[in-house]
Amino acid sequence: MTGRHEEERSEGSRKLAATEPSQSALDHRGENRQEPLPRTDLTDVEPLFAGEEGGRFRQRWDAIQAGFVDEPREAVEHAAKLVVEVMSSLEQTFADERSRLENAGNGSDGRSTEDLRQTLRRYRAFFDRLLAI
Repeated sequence: MTGRHEEERSEGSRKLAATEPSQSALDHRGENRQEPLPRTDLTDVEPLFAGEEGGRFRQRWDAIQAGFVDEPREAVEHAAKLVVEVMSSLEQTFADERSRLENAGNGSDGRSTEDLRQTLRRYRAFFDRLLAI
């Protein structure tokens, strides 16, 4: 094997190792352990932007890009502003989602293990959504 193939194989092994449970986690699993939660299918996840907001951002980007030919400096300035606006919108979206999850998942209110499992699933979906960006 060449050095490049060994590096690719080694990197793949590290990725696989990062997804496997640690020996400590395996040692502490109980007899009543439930199956691990499946990864979230991101095709079922809500869009990042509510309603037509994503479409409006796309239209604005298209206008900026078309304007580059006549006013390149202005187009770049508008692009920077739009990116900041999109990032701010995403930040607010994720802050709202985190707040909703925290309110649903906190407290020792006597919730059942099933309720807690569902809350963990929602956190997992949120986590996967963050990593998908």
